[in-house]
Amino acid sequence: MSTDRAMFIGGQHVTAADWIDSFDPATEQVLGRVPAGGVGEVDRAVAAAKGASDGWRYTAANDRAELLHEAYAKSMTHHGDLVELLTREQGKPRPEQEEEAEWALTSLRYYAELGRNGLGRVVPSAEPRTQLNLVLKEPYGVVGAIVPWNYPLLLLSWKLAPALAAGNTVVVKPSELTSLVTLEWIERCFDHFPPGVINVVTGYGAQAGEALVRHPDVRVIAMTGSVATGQRIASVAAPMMKHLHLELGGKDAFVVAPDADLDTAVDALAYSALLNSGQVCTSSERVFVPQGMRDHFAEALTAKVSGLRLGHGLDEGTDLGPIADDRFRDKIDAHVRDAVERGAKVTTGGRRADRSGWFYEPTVLVDVDDDMVIMTEETFGPTIPIASYDDFGAVIDRVNASEMGLGATLRSSDPMLIKRFYEGVKAGTVWINDPLTDNYAGPFGGMKMTGGGRELGPEGLETFLETKHVHWDFDQAGKDWWLPY
Repeated sequence: MSTDRAMFIGGQHVTAADWIDSFDPATEQVLGRVPAGGVGEVDRAVAAAKGASDGWRYTAANDRAELLHEAYAKSMTHHGDLVELLTREQGKPRPEQEEEAEWALTSLRYYAELGRNGLGRVVPSAEPRTQLNLVLKEPYGVVGAIVPWNYPLLLLSWKLAPALAAGNTVVVKPSELTSLVTLEWIERCFDHFPPGVINVVTGYGAQAGEALVRHPDVRVIAMTGSVATGQRIASVAAPMMKHLHLELGGKDAFVVAPDADLDTAVDALAYSALLNSGQVCTSSERVFVPQGMRDHFAEALTAKVSGLRLGHGLDEGTDLGPIADDRFRDKIDAHVRDAVERGAKVTTGGRRADRSGWFYEPTVLVDVDDDMVIMTEETFGPTIPIASYDDFGAVIDRVNASEMGLGATLRSSDPMLIKRFYEGVKAGTVWINDPLTDNYAGPFGGMKMTGGGRELGPEGLETFLETKHVHWDFDQAGKDWWLPY
């Protein structure tokens, strides 16, 4: 049974003339509909956020913190329903959705407390008897949060929680693929916030997303998505000098050092490449194995991957869920076909699964070259291309050859190699042995074309605060250095 949901603007439910179907990617069945918002709905949402901005900015930090804690408590009450809807609409196996929900909800508590800690600092003055110098951190005002479909609650929370804790109001534009669960979370668990502080406009990127970026009263755009979308946002926002917080694509490398244990390296790689069916910006999409280990490694990885079970995320025993939308399988297919046509060999998978739903078989490829599309462009699917290397220093150069620099993983117990790796690799996060783990207190983000934004940690709060220097002289007497000389 499908359900229609309205947008959430200024504490009210708002519809539009047109609607967007939301699907269960594992069954291809319609779950519900959301409005296809556009310029008018964005204008209304931004006006609501701007109208609430001063009141929210001057709400005491302790009071803002308590409201975030209340949102956490409500989220825990509705946890089971949220995870089920998240699984149906997004597709990951339920254990992975449970992990997403845990990270999303705990981020609320983390930033609730971090927001209490300070608004800046006092710095030494040139005239300490009569002057005071303050460095203040102030909210920007209205934040536009553009959120993708692969981790819709987590990546919203990483923007929403620090933006609110900093004193900003927010207009959320969720992906059209996962708007139902976004609306469900905000309406059920944030309804105690003052009207206008949090608003949700559903719709397509070309209409609602573009209108949000173009709106002159939106001072910050926080977006997770592709490099192409980030470039478009940057070009639109540049004339208005908006503050941009962009976390863009990845093409992360996974390097197996000569001393690595093969079996655990296989297990780690299968996890880091196939989590969420490879639909993770930090998925391991380029694998480098010593030449002498390659055949044994590929054989062991193929055996593991070929035994993984595809299925609906709510079914017990499912290892891999579907691809989020059928059109994304075309890109995965194209990358695999290009590699095969250029000499790569598929050892398992390499095709759409023969079943209902938008599934793609987990795929291992060997004999790949660094210039193949599957090694240069983000695939965002369950593919594991394996290349070999002879020299560890040269493989660091190959890791850095990508225009993106989100993350990289090394499997090793050799401290000399480990230090050489994390110092040499240009990536925002370097994992040694345990890939794709996060830390609330540590920053997450990338280098180079990945955008340079940082989420989590104090850096995640700082991005929603702008800096003001106050130079205060208590003495109104004239100064010797004033004109005339």
